[in-house]
Amino acid sequence: MKKIAFIGSSGGNLFKQGGNDIHGMMKEILLQTGAADMEISAVQYILASSSLDTADPDSSAKLYTWKNGELYLEKEGTLSQINKAAVSIDKQIAEMICAGEIDGVMFVSAEPDKVNHQSFQAAIETGLPLAGTGGSSVAKVQSMGGKVLSASGTTGTTNRTRAVAFTTAFAKEWNIRYQPVIGNTGAHAAEALQTNIWKRINFRGIMMTSLPAFIAMALCLAISQISVFSSLSDVFDTLVAAIPVVICAIAAKQVSGLDEVGVVAGIVAGVLSVDGGIIGGLVVGIAAGIFSYYISIFCFRHNIPGTTVNIAAGGLGGLAAGLIGMYLISPVTLWLGNLICDAINAAIGINPLLAGALAGVLIWPAIIGGVYHAAILPIVLLEMEEAGFSFLGAIDMTGLVMVSAGITLANVIFPKDKGQAAAALPGFLVNVCFGTFVEASYPFMFSSRIVFAGALLSAGVSGALVGLFDVRGTAYVPSVLAPAMANEGHGVQFLICMLVAAALAFVITSFANLRGNGRKSVTPGS
Repeated sequence: MKKIAFIGSSGGNLFKQGGNDIHGMMKEILLQTGAADMEISAVQYILASSSLDTADPDSSAKLYTWKNGELYLEKEGTLSQINKAAVSIDKQIAEMICAGEIDGVMFVSAEPDKVNHQSFQAAIETGLPLAGTGGSSVAKVQSMGGKVLSASGTTGTTNRTRAVAFTTAFAKEWNIRYQPVIGNTGAHAAEALQTNIWKRINFRGIMMTSLPAFIAMALCLAISQISVFSSLSDVFDTLVAAIPVVICAIAAKQVSGLDEVGVVAGIVAGVLSVDGGIIGGLVVGIAAGIFSYYISIFCFRHNIPGTTVNIAAGGLGGLAAGLIGMYLISPVTLWLGNLICDAINAAIGINPLLAGALAGVLIWPAIIGGVYHAAILPIVLLEMEEAGFSFLGAIDMTGLVMVSAGITLANVIFPKDKGQAAAALPGFLVNVCFGTFVEASYPFMFSSRIVFAGALLSAGVSGALVGLFDVRGTAYVPSVLAPAMANEGHGVQFLICMLVAAALAFVITSFANLRGNGRKSVTPGS
């Protein structure tokens, strides 16, 4: 039986996508690894009281380890105290790795150069396979030479999808037969939930999970522009009308914690309040989840049969939220959504060049500071709901994805160190082929002021072009498809914006690397 170590922290973006629920996370990992005949042998997990994007050294935190086959609360204290305590656990895991007691390492939002350094160093030296999420941590491990089988950012993942991805990667590496365990509900699901229902209300988590529906909508719009497939415009209209229902269902499921029952409640509520747009779907879905949760708790405590519980929670909870949404919430949220889109269009109308440049420059600090997914992404989705494409979506593709692609490509062709090329290549390919994983450029940006400034400049210039050309586009799609999904008649302009962003970032990064290599080659006596 293969033995796994699990290390990391509740992270920044991860905190709102399952990282704050270590018990739920370990439940999923144990479920999937057990199905693959693997076992957890060591854990080092730092659980902060809030997202690490906003936490400070004095914030409260907990350190979890693994004892007697169970999760164990090792220490409670301030974040700085927990980090110090975690170093000793990191040393123990490193010793286990060197002794051959660990066969693979799973990690989430880890710190390869700090509290997890010894474990990663031991894993790299012994050639252990690794699987993890967290853009910056994955990129650092890859740059250190780690054998990362499964790598991705945190955005859009869940505790279950992460556990399945990690286990699948190891099963393939070790040639172990594994069938992911999907669908795990029961009559006492609501009472088994450990997290307070109000803490499960996570706006950006709901929006990110709904993103595939928006991409499907954008694809239909793009394909419908081809004369042969013009009938798909009706499909686009249908999808636009269904988007609030999708968001409502996801919100109800996540908030209620009742899986399929929560989905049913969300669909019922969403259909009734569909005129409220995506903001209405979000608000009404949360209400449906809350109603369903408390109805199910009431029924369980009064020994009502499970079938009736599902009917009451899904049906009555959804109906109550839907009626409130239809008559009270939808008119307000529709007005609010239109107001936000009108404000963006007004800003672009005043000075499109300046608006695009400013958006391009600011989008990097936004994603690095953890603001992007909470503030910018919902606006992107609002724009897409209205038109099928987005101004900020185009800024995302040019200013983030293509700039990251340019930086990583420069480190493949003109690396500062030999190991950088191997670490940068996966990031470049993922950015180009899938339109995501901009965090792959973090190690290079943070280690060079020139590269960092070049990223901001490249994003600003490409953003100015987006404004100048009046481009609207879509993020989170393969970069090679993005121009075809721009607003009608602007595909070539979008391609130009993307190429300028990548080329400028490539040139500046290459210059920084070659300049650094030149300095290294100069000896004191020359």
